Amino acid sequence: MRIVLQIGPDRATGDRLARVLAEAQEALRAAGALLPRDHGPRGAARLSMAASDPQRIDRLRVQQGFGAPEAQAALRQQIARQLQEEVAQHRPDLLILSAPQLGSGLCSRAELQSLRDLLRPLSDDIHVLAHLDDPARLLARHYAAQLVAGRSTSLTQDLALCEVPDWWQAALAGRPAADPLAGRFPEVEGAPFWLDFARLEAEWQAVFGVDRVRFCSTDPHRLYGPDALAEIGAAFGLSLTGRSRPEPLPEAPAEAWLTRCRLMNDALQRHQARHGQSLPPPLWRSLLTEIRVAGPALAPGALHAVSARFAPDIAALCARHAGFDAARMAADPALPDWQEADPLYGFRATQYLMAFAPRLGQAGPPPAARSALPPEAQQALERLAGTPFAPHNRLGTCDETAEAPAYSAAPRPPRPDGRAERVIVGCMKNEAPYIVEWVAYHRAIGFDSFLIYSNDCEDGTAQILDRLQAMGVLQHRDNSAWQGKSPQQHALDQARDEPLLRQAGWIAHIDVDEFINLRCGNGTLDDLFARLPAETTHVAMTWRLFGHGGVTDLSGDPVIAQFTDCAPAYCPKPHIAWGFKTLSRTTGAYAKLSCHRPTKLDPDQAAQVRWVNGSGADMTGEVLHRGWRNSRRSIGYDLVQLNHYALRSADSFLIKRQRGRALHVDRDIGLNYWIRMDWSGARDVTIRRNLPRLRTEMARLLADPELARWHAHGLDWHRARAAELRGLPDFARLRAQALALRLTPTERAAYALSLDMES
Repeated sequence: MRIVLQIGPDRATGDRLARVLAEAQEALRAAGALLPRDHGPRGAARLSMAASDPQRIDRLRVQQGFGAPEAQAALRQQIARQLQEEVAQHRPDLLILSAPQLGSGLCSRAELQSLRDLLRPLSDDIHVLAHLDDPARLLARHYAAQLVAGRSTSLTQDLALCEVPDWWQAALAGRPAADPLAGRFPEVEGAPFWLDFARLEAEWQAVFGVDRVRFCSTDPHRLYGPDALAEIGAAFGLSLTGRSRPEPLPEAPAEAWLTRCRLMNDALQRHQARHGQSLPPPLWRSLLTEIRVAGPALAPGALHAVSARFAPDIAALCARHAGFDAARMAADPALPDWQEADPLYGFRATQYLMAFAPRLGQAGPPPAARSALPPEAQQALERLAGTPFAPHNRLGTCDETAEAPAYSAAPRPPRPDGRAERVIVGCMKNEAPYIVEWVAYHRAIGFDSFLIYSNDCEDGTAQILDRLQAMGVLQHRDNSAWQGKSPQQHALDQARDEPLLRQAGWIAHIDVDEFINLRCGNGTLDDLFARLPAETTHVAMTWRLFGHGGVTDLSGDPVIAQFTDCAPAYCPKPHIAWGFKTLSRTTGAYAKLSCHRPTKLDPDQAAQVRWVNGSGADMTGEVLHRGWRNSRRSIGYDLVQLNHYALRSADSFLIKRQRGRALHVDRDIGLNYWIRMDWSGARDVTIRRNLPRLRTEMARLLADPELARWHAHGLDWHRARAAELRGLPDFARLRAQALALRLTPTERAAYALSLDMES
């Protein structure tokens, strides 16, 4: 097997290349190539973090929780294991690892050797590929990216290196010392050493071999156009056919805004150092965005001295590398020498700093870990606080805490053909008190029917479902004879052949503790579909995890009325927090129903699949083939989210603990489950707008005497079972431990990370 490392080092080019490759998984596999999971656009930095010097303070590692050498070592072992597993599974001829941070972040031979040693167990046939551009154009893009990341030093220091004989060494020597508390990192503040392409070639050749390093140049118009796949495939020695999804060329920011960013970064760094604060990167970027102005961009021609400095090297490299095109590497026409632009309108960073002061005060040092946190969780808290993975509630456009006017009734006339167009598939065991509310709610927002599987029920669940079937509301199947790894997957495998699903237009698989919260229009499916792109085939409905909110006893009140405490909207960790379930159009593109999403894509139909997130934004490239959770790039709640009441009350949690799980039947529900699911720190009441029409539909259903009798029986059964479990020492101890926990969102995320096998 041959390994090709695409090392950037230009981030914009590398990210676009990774996105195109991620969208072309089927074409790559057909050509015998593999782009591993977690090494595409989102996970590229992990490889660089795993190979960097463990004693060097690296911005990526610090902000993503791998700053400590032992955390980096664990990351390195995880990457090695994942790569070995994927290679063993797919047995590719070519393994592609695309990570622009490798070229721009690894700056010593020891780090390159560390990278080589990480990959050698997979294959010793390792090749290096760098996509390069004119140095002045690269410097202009890189300087802008550094400013957004917090750079406070002027471009003057970079241009001064044109006068020194050894750019590489001078750039590294001129980096300031790291000061994470002040938000200052050498790779952000310093000049890009890697603009010395000849030295870049020599360093990588010294470790990987003279004939193993290739440079190529790329036409941006082709890279961002529909022919990008062929362009990129040629660089990897692959003949890839098909059209790529074009993207607009990245728009260069105004030079006046770059000056504002530099001045603001300097002020923020001094503020952090003075007050001992650590601003979360999302907040820092948000502040820079708020001072943005329009205007002309930084013209690479003003940096002509950099192009001239390296022109002889580039000419020699073009002669040595077949893919290095002298025409593409030609410099922009020279302009007057660069001078920092006026920030416009009398901009003063200190005035903005004063305006931002209330928000800066809220972003103080992370709270001390509580005594309830074990040492592993305290370590996770230290790694998590102040990083892009720390939870917060600054996401989305919806006011989630204000009680809004109720939705109006939205009756849907029966379909003339009698066909159920919108169907929910669900699996249940001992859920009697909750079924009528769940069914009534989803009927009220526009679902036509339900296909429900139950197994081994004792509380009247089966009888409730049978009665609802007799009333024409749903179809019920006994799943007690399930086989395989889980009753849920067995049921979903059986459901594929059901006429109800074969004739449906849209299908959602959700559980009875999950409510589809439509946050647009009048809160119906029709309102949602009217706001989605017309070509949408799949909607990722992201979980919002709701905690017990101080409710300890079982109640007959609606679940959506009782529970409002929830996870912050921005909660990328732990792994489960941004899981999603899928609302799918039945196009036949996928052959298998699974818990979170359909799987087994038909390659011939891949081009017709369009996934969107809960805000209607396209995320096809991220989840076309795999994935059941959103990323920071794809998260969105504005139109729809999935309210997940995994715990409900403390007594309900005890019954769930005794009942067990529907999918992961081999995993216990204990304190670790409570820690992962009992979220607070945010409040969301948006679903309460459905209460009037929910109560109307529930009353209509419960007007049936037999259904009402079994519904009451189920509630009585659960109350009696809860009382019984509270009398058992193990359950009583678990309940007391759970209710005693008082955790902030960041502490909960850290605690969950220390326990979570999936994060």
